[in-house]
Amino acid sequence: MEVIKDFRKIFPPVMDRAYERSKERRHVREIMTSKVITVKPDVSMSEAAKTMGEKRIGSIIVMENEKPVGIVTERDLLSNILAKSLNPENIRVRTTMSSPLITISPADTIKAAARTMIKKKGRLAVFDEGKLVGIVTASDLIKSMPWVEETRLMVDDYMTRKVETADEKATVAKVVRVMGNKRIGSVVITRGGEPFGIFTERDLLTTFLAKGRSVEVPVGEECSSPLYAIPSSTPVNVAAYVMSSRHIKRLPVVSQGKIAGIITARDLVEAYSK
Repeated sequence: MEVIKDFRKIFPPVMDRAYERSKERRHVREIMTSKVITVKPDVSMSEAAKTMGEKRIGSIIVMENEKPVGIVTERDLLSNILAKSLNPENIRVRTTMSSPLITISPADTIKAAARTMIKKKGRLAVFDEGKLVGIVTASDLIKSMPWVEETRLMVDDYMTRKVETADEKATVAKVVRVMGNKRIGSVVITRGGEPFGIFTERDLLTTFLAKGRSVEVPVGEECSSPLYAIPSSTPVNVAAYVMSSRHIKRLPVVSQGKIAGIITARDLVEAYSK
């Protein structure tokens, strides 16, 4: 496990660029993802999962008669299908999608978007004059956070303190069931009792579902490693910088050499929305 401490010493050019970018990003249009991937409501969740895995995205907008009618996410797949031992090939997108969409305008402020995301509990579809023009996720929002003064709160106040772990010899199938039943997006993987990696919803999509691979394999061979962590009492804006620069959405928080919790991109959005 690699505990990141001296952020400016390790990544000064990236930190400076992140600061400059954060000053420029004040509205949704500056941070939204404009290229929206869509799917029809009658395709299987297996096909939707494959698309998400291949595109490395966590959600797809559902279109019917050329109109956006809902959204399906990796969490829907995990909790509503895989955790219940259902076959995604037999489940249609329309039975799993969330509807109606949570909408915002490209002219809305980032703060307003963060508050809407936390209040409505979902990704945001961006509409301009009735037309779908983008989507905003927690990962999009934290890209604007790194050195904004109002986010200098500590991760300790927003992290989840109970961290699920699994031994490297456990199967991916077992870990996926735990994630789905507990409605969490990741499990820390241990080797000899010590954390060394993490298995996430995105790993499931890109490594297994997108490629049609069996999940009856040891998770230790498939988890993301090394495991990056941050010290307790790290400011949330610094955590946002680490996630953005490392292209990750979850960070274990370490205190006295042990994992004390885990902070996610969504947790950071909640802090920013205050």
